[in-house]
Amino acid sequence: MGVYTYPTGIEIDTRYIENEKGISSFDIEAIKDKIDKALSCGQYLRQEGRVEGHLSKDGEEEAVLFSQLPYIRPDGLNTPELMERLDVFRQHCQDDIDAVVAFGVGGSYLGGKVLFDVHCGSFWNSHSDLERDGYPRLYFSGNNVDTVAVSELIHALQLQAKAKSGYKVMLIVISKSGSTIEPMSNFMIIEQALIDAQIAYEVTAVTDLCQDDKETLLHKMAVENQWPIFSVPDGVGGRFSVFTEVGLLVGAAVGFDIESFLLGARAMDQICESANLRDNPALLLAVLKYISAVSYDRVIEVCMPYGACLKSLSEWYVQLLAESLGKKRSDGSHYGRTPVVAIGTTDMHAQVQEHQEGLYNKVVQFIRVADWDKTILVPDRYPKYAKLASLSGHSLADIMDVALESNAEAQAMDGRFNLCITLPKLNAFYLGQLMFLFCWAIFYESILADVDAFDQPGVEIYKRLLGPKLQERKQKA
Repeated sequence: MGVYTYPTGIEIDTRYIENEKGISSFDIEAIKDKIDKALSCGQYLRQEGRVEGHLSKDGEEEAVLFSQLPYIRPDGLNTPELMERLDVFRQHCQDDIDAVVAFGVGGSYLGGKVLFDVHCGSFWNSHSDLERDGYPRLYFSGNNVDTVAVSELIHALQLQAKAKSGYKVMLIVISKSGSTIEPMSNFMIIEQALIDAQIAYEVTAVTDLCQDDKETLLHKMAVENQWPIFSVPDGVGGRFSVFTEVGLLVGAAVGFDIESFLLGARAMDQICESANLRDNPALLLAVLKYISAVSYDRVIEVCMPYGACLKSLSEWYVQLLAESLGKKRSDGSHYGRTPVVAIGTTDMHAQVQEHQEGLYNKVVQFIRVADWDKTILVPDRYPKYAKLASLSGHSLADIMDVALESNAEAQAMDGRFNLCITLPKLNAFYLGQLMFLFCWAIFYESILADVDAFDQPGVEIYKRLLGPKLQERKQKA
């Protein structure tokens, strides 16, 4: 019980969840059989690409292949040929494209947004072409059906086209079926706006080849219009797809280091195979969070990275957890932990009152970066004011670290559960490690909880209602 530093460089501090007020060795020993089963199921998944009992939404046996994604192999999901295609695409975007609009929702949006935020930061689209090294501006659409947001994006593209001769837009449409309402609606609106404004554009499709033995709508459109096609691979759900063409294509458009990202995921995958609980960070996270939920009623997880550029990571993690674990079991009972997005230090002034004095129903997962590669010191501008003078000489990174430590310690003093994951640096390699760590942690917890992490039957219910309701409204109009 304490601080665990793994060979990959990532560190996990469990002192404030494993202690005399929290989880004990007896709690862990009590679920040893479940832990052994989780490890066994993990090995079976790696070897067979299957999870016992998992079926597609049509009731057919379906492969589960996320564990293959870090490896670049001729017979794998990520092949050397794909890496070459992505590099050609990257070069094309750098040389010939001024703006990219990526259309996707859920897993087709969230993973790519993380890669963009970590690699590009908040002000990428405000930088000059030279400052972006020729890479295009990148915008996300299709993650909502929002009139104001779409209108503003169209206006921005029109202004840029007026200001630059030869301006060209790339539209990346990401949809497994091609009929997903949000991205396809926004795509058609923005494509028509580009045509009306006589702005040059091209389209790249990321989609399934077929579903239910029929060619998908987006694949058919792409073939008919001669758009380049990238794949949404079978056996990989959207919430795991950041390691596939779905996320990697978005990263390629802005020069994100794809190979380092996959190398980090590969390094993490290998240590998440260990049968020793303390040597396997994914299993350790899964066990602690599962026990927190079933034995201590800590059924809310706050994912709280410290660093504004990691907010989208927290949003990606929310989908991964919610869609994977919030399930009805075969015996009719239910399991789930409600995920909450937070960001440090911002939400220390918003949510932490609830974390510190609200119900004892939360686990807070802090994420920390040890070295930000940039040092900004607070200057001694107002020495006559003691409180402001006390800040001078401190770096912003130090202030953030001390804020995190104080937050974690304050919660622990009152028996509040929290843990902290530390990355040595924030780059593609460590980001790949962290995101793949979460994929394996969610898988292991699903086995402990006896739920299927790879289906989402609850989502299908509203979808069955939505289509007919839209058609009914159209007929009335």
